[in-house]
Amino acid sequence: MHLTQYTDYSLRVLIYLALKQGDQLSNIKEIANHYHISHNHLMKVIYQLGKLGLVETIRGRSGGIRLALEPEQINIGQVVRRTEEGFVIVECFDPTKNRCKLSANCQLQSILHEALAAFLHVLDRYNLADLVQNKDSLLLLLHGER
Repeated sequence: MHLTQYTDYSLRVLIYLALKQGDQLSNIKEIANHYHISHNHLMKVIYQLGKLGLVETIRGRSGGIRLALEPEQINIGQVVRRTEEGFVIVECFDPTKNRCKLSANCQLQSILHEALAAFLHVLDRYNLADLVQNKDSLLLLLHGER
């Protein structure tokens, strides 16, 4: 299983915001600098997280970004499902592109579907608060030497 960079960045943004104290606001430049990722790409990620109701964006001079929900309310499995474009692990998962001659009677497809379901089931057991339990260590890594 391979998650897209978009999902990776989405999870990183949520982790970053969960590490902030209370209602303290962050901004895109700050997050991009800490993670060494593209400002423009991050703008798209944060826009989508806002549409999903996971982050709140406040416009204006003293604006910024913060979590729209408590970390305990943000389920990792749901974030992954909502930020991934799809879960086409192999060609036969996409009927419009499938040219495999074995698809009609292949057991691999059902095994991979089962594996994907198990993968998502594990992610469903965790929330954002679980990812930031070691807050002090994460903050040291995030704000430490680059």
